Amino acid sequence: QVQLVESGGGLVQAGGSLRLSCVGSGRTFSIYSMGWFRQAPGNEREFVGRISARGSSTVLADSVKGRFTISRDNAAKTVYLQMNSLKVEDTGVYYCAARTSWTDDRASVSGYWGQGTQVTVSS
Repeated sequence: QVQLVESGGGLVQAGGSLRLSCVGSGRTFSIYSMGWFRQAPGNEREFVGRISARGSSTVLADSVKGRFTISRDNAAKTVYLQMNSLKVEDTGVYYCAARTSWTDDRASVSGYWGQGTQVTVSS
């Protein structure tokens, strides 16, 4: 089992950058594939990206490719989402997720979730 706590959200102007962090508890953080999702008001939770347990591979949604990067530090039990060139449509609550096996990017798949951190991008 793992508990996840996100941080780093805030208000930023379009074109700006933010780095989100997600810290996990427990001794087995390094066995989990980690991912980021976001949810805008009135919308379903959508996949943003994920990183493998050892950090050797990442997958990003088409909407954020070239702007966002995912990385992790297993010694610090932390996964990061670096967001550059932010757009108004990136606004939402960002959640990190942990899964022991990641074969499906839908938010409905079972796993562990953090409480979310709000990102607001103004025009």
